[in-house]
This record gives sequence, structure tokens and C-alpha cells, in this order.
Amino acid sequence: MDLIDNCVLAVLFPLAVWILISGADDFFLDLVGAWIWLRKRLPRPPSAAELARLPEKRVAIFVPLWHEHKVIGRMLEHNASAIRYSNYDFIVGTYPNDELTIEAVREASERIPNVRLSVCPHDGPTSKADCLNWIYQHMLGVEESTGTQYELIVVHDAEDLIHPLELRWLNYYSEAYGMVQIPVLPLPTPPRLFTHGVYCDEFAEYQTKDIPARQALGGFIPSNGVGTGYARWALEKLAEENANRIFDPGSLTEDYENGLRLHLAGCPQLFVPIQMLPDGPVATREYFPQRIRQALRQRTRWVTGNALQSWERHGWRVGFRQLYWLWRDRKGLFGNPATGVANLILLYCCASWLWSRYTGAPWALASAGEHPWAEPLLWATLFFQTVRILVRAGCVARLYGWRLAAGVPLRIFWANWINCAATVAAIVRYASARIRGRPLVWVKTEHMYPSRAALSPSEPRLGEILAGLGYVEETSLWEALAAMPKNVRTGEYLVSLGLLSQEQLYEALSLQHNVCFAPLRPEEVPLQVARALPAAVARKYKLVPFKAASGKLHVAGPELPTAEVHRELGKHTSLEIKFQYITPENFVELTEELLGLPLAVRR
Repeated sequence: MDLIDNCVLAVLFPLAVWILISGADDFFLDLVGAWIWLRKRLPRPPSAAELARLPEKRVAIFVPLWHEHKVIGRMLEHNASAIRYSNYDFIVGTYPNDELTIEAVREASERIPNVRLSVCPHDGPTSKADCLNWIYQHMLGVEESTGTQYELIVVHDAEDLIHPLELRWLNYYSEAYGMVQIPVLPLPTPPRLFTHGVYCDEFAEYQTKDIPARQALGGFIPSNGVGTGYARWALEKLAEENANRIFDPGSLTEDYENGLRLHLAGCPQLFVPIQMLPDGPVATREYFPQRIRQALRQRTRWVTGNALQSWERHGWRVGFRQLYWLWRDRKGLFGNPATGVANLILLYCCASWLWSRYTGAPWALASAGEHPWAEPLLWATLFFQTVRILVRAGCVARLYGWRLAAGVPLRIFWANWINCAATVAAIVRYASARIRGRPLVWVKTEHMYPSRAALSPSEPRLGEILAGLGYVEETSLWEALAAMPKNVRTGEYLVSLGLLSQEQLYEALSLQHNVCFAPLRPEEVPLQVARALPAAVARKYKLVPFKAASGKLHVAGPELPTAEVHRELGKHTSLEIKFQYITPENFVELTEELLGLPLAVRR
């Protein structure tokens, strides 16, 4: 025990000094963040009128994939129906040795006309940047063959839930900025999921305080990897400077790299502050890893790219103002292991003190308190740690509520262990790759796509969607709603007044319920598929099967199936049910042609 106590005493002072320095650094940003909020220095969000006046630029959404066949179909289907923007395409990048993902994208492209498949010319995985570069080359081919040009490029991942207004906001801000970052926030999970809660804590603080402070002080804005919009001229600038490699294929965090490179090239950047709307914040939402092993893999990649590879590529050769931000981004190389050591010392000291109380033996570490530096350092570090907890809890409470924020003090310790292990793993992995002369490849993290219940706190109202799409003038809408009889559905009533067409209604319903809407012709539906469900079931639930593929039975109808209907359908087929909207007239046409059921269906 004497040897351990001596070791603890030997590292206690330098460790306390480091915690003091790092705490003072964080406290400085806390003060800057408070000044921004008190002085209201955040960029003003665009109004609905400003968004409506601006012509829609043509947008390409890049989605690089590696073994994402389980989630990419749902991602494309949901976002294509939710996005309130018309002039865009998904360009989805895959590898030739990832056949399941290729098939999933092809299946989605058959149902969603603005989905384009891009296949890299070589097997994967390489790096996310390499996949993005080949998506860019595919985009150039699309432009050449169609005669159109994309003016704005947005990057997303397979698990992303894109906010309906994101493209409109990026279209607005890209008038003045070459790179625009929309906030990225984890979806809420129960407090018992500690690992995912760490992501909620860190992203809430980072995007509420750190990045706005960084922007206010003139620091470069690192891309978050998703929700990042690049003006076409900004990417062409990167292409000219780096042999047409817009995204650095040797980097594991091409997002961070591009943020720094664009800033050094003089490109104006903007981080859009978190704006709270009635249906939640305007942000890219997703589930982050909920298991420790997945979190370690992801964070190992982040540390490797943001700290180690960035140091190797750029050193400290930047302007004086940017040196501080490089220090902030790289201090975790020492700070994360240090916090792990600090946690161990805290546990050992608590156990040693309890043992001394139980046995009556003198506490050997009590001598640490005799040093003149001990008490001032103790109070200073305690102050900074208390502020750190309170600031983080406040940021979490603003976005997720106080129930999740209450767990911040405990999750900070868990975050210390995760970040410590990830940093050590990153250093070992990086050193091993350099010694062996091997490239660092894409580290795969398992992803999950949220269920419909998790997509938003509440569904937007149909009237709000119709007004937002411009299908009904707000004045006419509210007048109609005020006179609407009871027990009549909004869409049905507006159609009966001639204010809305059936197609417009079902397009709005598809946005409201995050379900695809597409008309079907009887000749497109194989007869054996149409009769996959009993005729009585089709009649009762107003559903027509039209496609069976990849273990799924695709059905269409004018009414959104309830959970009870899904359970009933499960009694007649073992395939997963995938629903899409069609108009009542389209449903009648299909049933009469394919099933011989003379049905009169009204919405």
C-alpha cells in the first residue's frame, strides 16, 4: 500500500495543475457563451417570408455507405417524404463488394425518383472521404448527362433524420456563406442508457455553447460530418487546391479537415444556432451508439482524425487566432487519459479513507493535505468542476428536459472512462498504422434508424403543412377551419370546398405521417402480388399489395394503417408490411382492375 500511496502523491500535484488549466480554459468559453446569450449575438433565423422569396438552388445530398442495408431504405423513404423542398436529389455512394446495400438503394430508387446510386470503382471499405469523392464524380456525370448543375451539396449519413426545413435554411444561408453547419443532436433516450446519454450531454453543450463561442471569437468551424451544406464554389475551390480530391481520402474525419481547410482558404463559414420550434429544434437528429463497444469505435476514429491526423497534416502552422482552437481540439490527447487517472485516484482515495475509518489505521494520504498548494488547488478545481456540471446540465435541460439533465453528474464520470479508453486506443492504432506503413480505413459503427414514434415530439398539424407548402392561403385556411363541421376531417373538408386537390392532400398527409405517397397504375402491379392478401382483408382495411421484395410486402391505400391493422395483417403474411399512400380514386381503380372489388372509397 505504501508504494501505491507514494505513486498517488507523486502524480497528484501535476494532475491537479492540469485539471486547473483545463478547467480555466473551459470556464473562459463559459463566459464567452454567457456574453453571447446575454447580448443576443446569435445569427437571426430566417422568417417564413424570407425562405419563400428565395429561389430553390439545386441540391445534391451525398450519403456515403458501407454495410448500411438495414437502415438506408427507411432513411431515404422517411426523409424524401419529410423534406419541405422540391429541388434536390439523393446521391448514395456504395462499394461493389457491398451487394446488400446496393440492392437496398436500388429498391429505394424504384420508389423514390430522386434517389441516384453511385458505386465506387473499387472494393471497400476505404474511407468515408474516398466514398464521398466518388459520389462527387458521379454527380459530375449526372450533370453532364442531364444538363443541370447542382449549386449546393449537403452531406448526410444512413441514420440521419433530416429536419424538414434544413434544405430551405441551407439554401438561405448559402447566399452569404460557403459552408453552413446545421446543428446535430442525438435523439432522446431513457436516462438508464448511460452511453447514449453521454452523447446527449456532450452534443447539447458543444452545440449550445462551444461552437457559437468559437464562431464569435473567429475560430474555424469544423463540420459535424452531417447536416453540412457546401456551396458549389467552395467545393470547387477545394478541388483546385488538392488535385480534385474535395474530401481528403487519407483522413478518418474529413468533416473536421474540410472545416479547417475551407477556413484557411478564406471561405466564410456559419454554424446555425439551435432554434427551438414547436415540433422541436431545427437540427439533424439520429441515434448514436448505445453500447460501449460501438461508442469506443466511433470515438477512436474521432480522436484519430481530429487530433492525431490533423496534427500530422497541419502541425501548429496556422494563424495565431486559430492556435487556441487547435489546442482545444487536441488537448484531449493528454486530458482524456488524465481524467481517467483522476477517476482512479478518486476511487482509490475513497476506498483508502473508508478502510482507515473501518480499521482505525492512520490514513496515509492525509499527508497530501499538509502541502501548501493542496487547499487552494482543491477549491479552484472544485469550483471549475461544479461550473462544468451546472453548465452542461443547463444545456441538456434546455434540449431534453431536467429529467435527463439530473443524470449529468454521474454521466460525466462515465464519459471520462469512455474518452480515456478511446484516446488510448486511437494512439495505439495510429502508432501501429504508421509503424507498419498501413492506411487507416473506415471504422464501421453499427447504426439504427428511429421508429416513427421517435421522429418528433408531436406530428405537425395538417393545416400547418398545407400552408407551408403554399397549397392553401393561410387566410382561406383559417376561415375554412373556423366553419368546419364537427366529426369531419380537415383534408376531406378542404377538398370538398375546392381549396385543395386530392393529390395535394395526400402529399401533405405523406409529410405529416412520414409515409411515401406515389400513384400506382394497375399494369404496374403483378396480379399474384395484388392477391397476396385475402380479398376480404383488402376490402376491410382498404389496402392493395403491389410489390414483394427483400422480405417486405408493399401495400398501398388511402388510410394509414394502425398498429392493430399491422397485427391483423401479420396473421396473413410473414413479410414485413411497408405502406404508402395513394388517393381514394387510385385505390378504387386498383381494386376494380386487380381484385374485381367494386368499392366506393371517400376520404
